[in-house]
Amino acid sequence: MPRSTAGTSSGAWTMRGTLHTIPARDLGWVLEVTAARQQQQAASRQRQLGIDDAMIDAVVRELTPRLRDGGLTRSEIFAVLEGIGIDPSGQRGIHLLFAMTVSGVLVQGPVVPREGITREQRFVLAADHIRDHARPDDPLAELFVRYVEGHGPAGVADFAWWSGLTLGRSREAAERAAPRVTEVEEGVFVGSTPPRRAAGRPSVFALGAFDEYYISYADRTVVCAPEYLAAVGPGKNGMVRATVVEHGRVIGCWTHAAAAHTTPPTLFEPPEDPAAVTAALARFAAFIA
Repeated sequence: MPRSTAGTSSGAWTMRGTLHTIPARDLGWVLEVTAARQQQQAASRQRQLGIDDAMIDAVVRELTPRLRDGGLTRSEIFAVLEGIGIDPSGQRGIHLLFAMTVSGVLVQGPVVPREGITREQRFVLAADHIRDHARPDDPLAELFVRYVEGHGPAGVADFAWWSGLTLGRSREAAERAAPRVTEVEEGVFVGSTPPRRAAGRPSVFALGAFDEYYISYADRTVVCAPEYLAAVGPGKNGMVRATVVEHGRVIGCWTHAAAAHTTPPTLFEPPEDPAAVTAALARFAAFIA
């Protein structure tokens, strides 16, 4: 009997062609809002790679029975593609996985056990992995509300960047969400419920690469001085480095090796308390252990 792959979270290209972890029950309605825009943006590259509906259908037919018993890793899927005469190199394989994910066929679910910090997820069938579905009455408004609640104060341009939607669609989202958010100044919104702040919270945090605190805004100078933006990213390769944040401002970058205390972080400014930086890295290492 196939092993159950049902889960509470999923990995998927939910927005702007970037992998995100999302509650499994929310994936369907989020893709309802964002998938068409992502597919539109990916269409030209997929044509260059020779990817069409017939190829995607063939891959789905071949993969479906193989994914029912715990799923397959990316490399295992690429081996299947080669076996049916599809070369996965040159981004063809990853674009096929993207196409099947944004159309709701696949998700990344179970984690492959391995040593170290990086953990690979297996691709599984969305129908097997997601058993509980939730759809709000207005998915577009709901996405804006959730963004503002988690990232406010923020504006429409920030939401457009974060979601990958057009500015016009993002303005529509803000209008439809207006009764559920608070406009603190023209075009700047916060959630109706103030965020909780723990008493005695640390002053320094080690945040991972591509962390939402930094990456989720059109203008990142609110949390990072302009002279440090290039060092953090996104760079030409699209990478965004892990950051050290003190009192809400980026003061340096670090690598995962630093969490194991083997590589010191690169600090742009001296921290108020160097021991607080060490403690922040230790907390991150404990979190991902």
